[in-house]
Amino acid sequence: MHDSRSSYRYPVSYPVIFRGAPFVGEGTITDLSLRGCSIVCDRTALADSDVKLSVIFPDSTLSLFIELGKIRWVSKNVFGVEFLRMPTITRHRLDHVLRQQGNTPCAPPIGPGSAQQVNSISPGSFPL
Repeated sequence: MHDSRSSYRYPVSYPVIFRGAPFVGEGTITDLSLRGCSIVCDRTALADSDVKLSVIFPDSTLSLFIELGKIRWVSKNVFGVEFLRMPTITRHRLDHVLRQQGNTPCAPPIGPGSAQQVNSISPGSFPL
């Protein structure tokens, strides 16, 4: 299988709330990059579903809101989400969090432009 990631993935353990039509769930993000994440949860997700994510960082009172993500793969109770749209401020916060990780990435990027670019929009919020 060819891995088309173009961003480093960092091992993490952050609670997440995700919502799509017609489900709401909770899980744990197990790896995180500027372009996506893997989530472990107690339910099976549907590949190609659109989702909204609210990531809860341990040292922050504000969650990180991903306005639009796409479930790209599913394997039992784990699924991968590509971030498609997030407020600009969220993109900056995510970049800051990843720079402070200090962890070794899970996997190196494969090549420039091999994944869809994250679109930034003006700040807004959508409660989960």
